[in-house]
Amino acid sequence: MTEAATAVKTPSPTPRDRAAASGPHVSGSLLQRVILPRAGDPMTVRSLYMDERSSTRLTPVEPPAGDAGARALALTVSAVNGRRLRPTSRTTAVLPEQSEVSFGAYFNGFAAGYWRRWSMLTEVRLRLSLEGAGRVDVYRSKADGSHIYVRGEVLTEPGRHEIDMELDLKPFEDGGWYWFDLTTDDSELTMHAGGWYAAQEAPGRAAVTIGMPTFNRPADCVATLSAIAEDPLVLEAVTAVILPDQGTRKVRDQSGYAEAAAGLGDRLRIIDQPNLGGSGGYARVMYEALGGIDCEQILFMDDDILLEPDSILRAVAFSRFSREPMLVGGQMLSLQARSHLHSMGEVVDRNAFIWRDAPQTKGNHDLADQTLRTTPWLHRRVDVDYNAWWMCLIPRAVAEDLGLPLPFFIKWDDAEYGLRARSRGYRTATVPGIAIWHMSFIEKDDTSDWQAYFHYRNRLVAAALHGPDSPRALLKDTFKRTLRHLMLMEYSAVALQEMALRDFLAGPEALFPKLPTVLGEIRAKRAEYDDGRPLDSATQVPLSELDALASQVFPEPPVGKVKIGLGLARGVLRNLKTPDSTHQAVPQRNVPSRNAQWFVLAQLDSATVSTPDGRGVTFRRRDPELFRSMVKQSVALHREIARAWPELRRRYRQAQPTLTGRDGWKQIFES
Repeated sequence: MTEAATAVKTPSPTPRDRAAASGPHVSGSLLQRVILPRAGDPMTVRSLYMDERSSTRLTPVEPPAGDAGARALALTVSAVNGRRLRPTSRTTAVLPEQSEVSFGAYFNGFAAGYWRRWSMLTEVRLRLSLEGAGRVDVYRSKADGSHIYVRGEVLTEPGRHEIDMELDLKPFEDGGWYWFDLTTDDSELTMHAGGWYAAQEAPGRAAVTIGMPTFNRPADCVATLSAIAEDPLVLEAVTAVILPDQGTRKVRDQSGYAEAAAGLGDRLRIIDQPNLGGSGGYARVMYEALGGIDCEQILFMDDDILLEPDSILRAVAFSRFSREPMLVGGQMLSLQARSHLHSMGEVVDRNAFIWRDAPQTKGNHDLADQTLRTTPWLHRRVDVDYNAWWMCLIPRAVAEDLGLPLPFFIKWDDAEYGLRARSRGYRTATVPGIAIWHMSFIEKDDTSDWQAYFHYRNRLVAAALHGPDSPRALLKDTFKRTLRHLMLMEYSAVALQEMALRDFLAGPEALFPKLPTVLGEIRAKRAEYDDGRPLDSATQVPLSELDALASQVFPEPPVGKVKIGLGLARGVLRNLKTPDSTHQAVPQRNVPSRNAQWFVLAQLDSATVSTPDGRGVTFRRRDPELFRSMVKQSVALHREIARAWPELRRRYRQAQPTLTGRDGWKQIFES
């Protein structure tokens, strides 16, 4: 490895030269392009692509005598005058004179720790095609977020420069990133192309089939299809796009569909089928992909996303260079606040058997407020158990070994598949810089709406397949959730939980038959209860008589086991008492969604509660008889599951090949 990068002045490039600089025809294999924000993206979104903040500039100095370590750093104040990088396309940009920009940002930094851990690579190459005078400096970070200057190159001549820096991946066992900065003095600097490359060609082929099941999201689907079709490098890697259309508003009828379809040509396959949920849609994608489509990778994506097309190429490259076949997941950025990283990675607690954010990560992190370079925990490599199917690549060989998703409709299908893969020796990596924007979950609580059924039933099925010998911790958690629902007067959620527990006890034989019919049963059951019949507004019922001040004052949450226990006991006693009859017609309180906590609603006879998305309210009324009967039924069902657990585990595990095989799904698709 040389200590300085090569900078060669070359003649002006031809269009073919430009294509080579940004495409796979350069010697070696492209891992990720340097990409720029879309025209019209807000300033907060620019922060995902470059860090333009005024900051202290790091300038290299010679190391002390005898110091064999990294170069020392001298700090000088950088007088940044407010000029910003000017993107001229998704891959080209101009940096004005007297300016500085860092590409140490989410989409353009190189997550070296992940490549070090999972890939066969021992080095990476940064290649930049620049024109003009200026400076290129490369930095790396350690797993604790500390920065180390690596090397730089001064471009003194105004012509074209082809930069090729070889960078070692060995120092990244626990995490860390590479990135580069550009600086100008008295003239502007143009970036014609840039990317992170492997020195050798990637094993196998880039031949990805993209699967995107949809239910009444035609506009979002057309936008994603267009993004795929408009990027030549992405299109070159795609062999098919399979779109199971399960809705009543068809993608074919959406404005812009014809243009997107024309761009994809015969790669696009739309399959109309009944609504079988996400698992039915993704199972259809895999069923078709393994049934004769020429592909080496299968990429699942949700229908309600905003796509960064380079993420497709990055996922494919990561998969091809992995030491062993593995699942490659994309992270989730928030569609409501697009600079927010919603999820860094997820794991499954094997005891209580519930998913959660990976340890030492933070949800909903705003990269515009705290950038990659200033957020230490983002530099530690995060290991996961699975990746949600908002974006997840599964190698064809892995899919052929593992089979199709379970017939879950929605919820836990992705987590179960990741755990199934892990049990067969296939790991999952959720890789920073590979991502989509998706509606975050802060505006809904799907554990309490119609999806509650799937949360409970599918969690139990997944636990029977991959969970602990004893279900004690799991059942303790689900019963606590029963009490919480009841304190919140969410009787429909408890009714759906009861359905879920009964259907789990019915065994694996019931999963396929229930798939086409279960949604109708759920909706009918939920509609029997007040909290399952949302209203458009609280004005549709008499308003609470509490004055404005009182209506805004709510109890503080109890803290500590003793206070929580006392609060729970008071809530149970209150729910066993006969409510004031006047509160059956007039809500005792109007409660905003953010204040709808168990310790608030447990002390009320009735309340209107706004939905998390703010689009409606439910008028909830306390029912002591229902409370008693639901607690009694829940206790009985939990005891029955605990008693039958060993036999249920045996039956579900024995049935897994049938539940995930082509023949079972074929009967569903052809019925």
